[in-house]
Amino acid sequence: MLSEFDLIKQYFRRARAGNAVLGIGDDCALLAPTPGMQTAISTDMLIEGRHFFAGADPRMLGHKCLAVNLSDLAAMGARPVGFTLGLSLPGVDPEWLEAFSNGMFALADLHDCELVGGDTTRGPLAVCITVFGEVAPGHALRRDAARAGHDIWISGTLGDARLALAGYWKELAIDREQHALAATRMHMPEPRVALGRALAALPVAHAALDISDGLVGDLAHILDASKVGATLGVDALPPGPALARQPLALRRRFTLAGGDDYELCFTVPSSQRDAVLAAAAMAHTPVTRVGTIDAQPGLRLVDAAGKALQMDVKGWDHFGEE
Repeated sequence: MLSEFDLIKQYFRRARAGNAVLGIGDDCALLAPTPGMQTAISTDMLIEGRHFFAGADPRMLGHKCLAVNLSDLAAMGARPVGFTLGLSLPGVDPEWLEAFSNGMFALADLHDCELVGGDTTRGPLAVCITVFGEVAPGHALRRDAARAGHDIWISGTLGDARLALAGYWKELAIDREQHALAATRMHMPEPRVALGRALAALPVAHAALDISDGLVGDLAHILDASKVGATLGVDALPPGPALARQPLALRRRFTLAGGDDYELCFTVPSSQRDAVLAAAAMAHTPVTRVGTIDAQPGLRLVDAAGKALQMDVKGWDHFGEE
């Protein structure tokens, strides 16, 4: 059986030039920050049975574990630099490790983000990644930068991941082909790094975050931090291609509070709409304007005609009821 150090050497150490001055193999990695830049750091933990199903495809899992962390960098407008990996394994399965590392490194290479260290141990399957990025001072997309009169924008589409979960949980009877389409979105989210960096380059005040726990819950973080309110056009929210085939009531519920979307929600002054569209085109990422930031506190939901909607929806709470 492989030792811990053999496991790391075989599946996670790579003979390639990277961003680190000193990477895997010593007590600490050494990074050389770019002069004049700030370091952005984020950590996410994924636990079997809580964040992913037992028996999850290891290649997809490797992708998702890194993707959710890169999504946090995207939400700050930061350039990925490197990451560490904490991995708890019930045992050493070479086939599983090969697929997991391949999925993780395929995404890491796409964003030039180097694995610089971490730890492995025996225990229940769990993955903890800490990611490091860089952003110019004054350009980070902070949650407290939304102002009354800003437009609210969404990247990509929402709700397909929640639709896939509904299929797995047997909440809904979903066509097999449509469920497979939605499940891809759930298992292989695309971090919007290029869009985040393009937005951070705009010379105006703006706020952003990534949508991981559902739009309603996550947008509330921006509203709380910025001490503002919002009016959200529920029917303007872009549903995923699988969800778009579902009834209106379900589309509304899953786009508002689905979770696992990993799209960006951001606010920009209405005078900068052309600049937003240009940034989105440069990042090859579709964006949709879905509401406005208000001075009046609270979140108001309206339909396509501007009529108020009364909907009991909320974001995902990791310590809420099962």
